[in-house]
Amino acid sequence: MIDVSCGTLLIAEPFMKDPNFQRSVVLICEHENSAGSFGITINRLTKDVLGDYLTDFENIRLPVFDGGPVGKENMHFLHVRPDLIEGGKEIAKGIYWSGDYASAMHLLNDHAISINEIRFYLGYAGWEKNQLKEEMKEKSWMMVDAKPSIVFHKNPSQIWKESVKQMGKEFHPVIHYPLDPSYN
Repeated sequence: MIDVSCGTLLIAEPFMKDPNFQRSVVLICEHENSAGSFGITINRLTKDVLGDYLTDFENIRLPVFDGGPVGKENMHFLHVRPDLIEGGKEIAKGIYWSGDYASAMHLLNDHAISINEIRFYLGYAGWEKNQLKEEMKEKSWMMVDAKPSIVFHKNPSQIWKESVKQMGKEFHPVIHYPLDPSYN
């Protein structure tokens, strides 16, 4: 079993009741046992597009994801193009969080970067000191290391299932569990 760290994918256990995280996958961007944790939910697509939020870039039709229940006034982005977007933090091999925002916007506006290379998230998931540790003890989350093929999956509705598959064949039956175990 891996320890929670920057670059860990937290996969909501199949029967999680919290509607903010049912069948969610959260990419941990910062994790410190003494301070808490910060992550972005990567599989909750909204009906919004980036141009809905940016008056100078109304023509950018890139989808926006619900990054989590905290800080809905904050927009975050993940990308795989550090060669084009400087200043991002590599949080897992080939996955970068943030960077030069103006460059990212101009690259999008000029169609120099694609939907498969950058994603935008409104809000985030956060845990206070020891809160995530307690949730891990309660087995609220399963974990795998993040990979660009999961974080930037072409079908966001499949990210939870694909993340579970990364855990190994013994976990594949979990994919078919109902949301409510009483339906079994």
